[in-house]
Amino acid sequence: MAPRRETPQASSTTHQAGKPSWLRRRLPPAGRAPAVRAALDGLATVCQEAACPNRPDCYGRGTATFLLLGPHCTRACTFCAVRHHAPRPPDPAEPRRVARAVARLGLAFCVLTMVSRDDLPDGGAEQVAATVAEIRRRCPGVGVELLISDLDGDPQALNTVLAARPEVLAHNLETVPRLYPTVRPQADYRRSLALLARAAAHPARPVVKSGLMLGLGEEQDEVLAVLDDLRAAGCTTLTLGQYLAPSPRHHPVVRYLSPEEFAELEAEARARGFRAVASAPYVRSSFRAGELYRHARGGDTGHAAHP
Repeated sequence: MAPRRETPQASSTTHQAGKPSWLRRRLPPAGRAPAVRAALDGLATVCQEAACPNRPDCYGRGTATFLLLGPHCTRACTFCAVRHHAPRPPDPAEPRRVARAVARLGLAFCVLTMVSRDDLPDGGAEQVAATVAEIRRRCPGVGVELLISDLDGDPQALNTVLAARPEVLAHNLETVPRLYPTVRPQADYRRSLALLARAAAHPARPVVKSGLMLGLGEEQDEVLAVLDDLRAAGCTTLTLGQYLAPSPRHHPVVRYLSPEEFAELEAEARARGFRAVASAPYVRSSFRAGELYRHARGGDTGHAAHP
């Protein structure tokens, strides 16, 4: 890696100048996007609620990432576009509706994520497990990745989720510990690491996955320290992507990393023993998740095609 770079402040010329050339790209063909929207039939997706820049690509390929427990989150992370609002009670029909959408889309691998639900005693774990069970019932053989909240650090809630036996258990650290007070004020770095370690040690033996957004103000040595922490916790799959502020009200982009820097970080991750790595500006946690899972489970060192 190159020597440590000093990170410019949020008002830097880099930020004011707008997005660099490598972040400009053409919209992909519509492909299967109309069929995806029809299959979703009012279900929430993180693609829509988090304003994911890969939504046209994923919808065009006939896939989406389902957002369980409604579109409103009980936390107010400053990087996230998902709305902070008092949520409604879990919809008992949601597991059935999600499974029906998975069947209509003909998915071989699906990704379910969730909002943080600190208002619920189990953080929403039972609803997540029920959705996996319904998918298993209706769509035998479909692989499932769960991208979960920290469940407020409740081991029993995590056990409820893992008892559903997802192929992948993902939980994103998102950023380095120093930035948690400003970026994830209601989260705790060590609590998230402990969740990943418990998942890695669970008898269900899921592939354990995490991800970081870069450009929030972190330093390179801090990122490398997080990679070491993830490996020590048993995490084998990693995503690294460029943070893009959803609006002027959100945490600013402090720096845009170049594609070469992402390639360097991918090499660093592989050298640390991560089995599957996706590292590029437009990488997001659930992008090409099935490809990363196959690399991780197969034991070869690989990565998903970069967006």
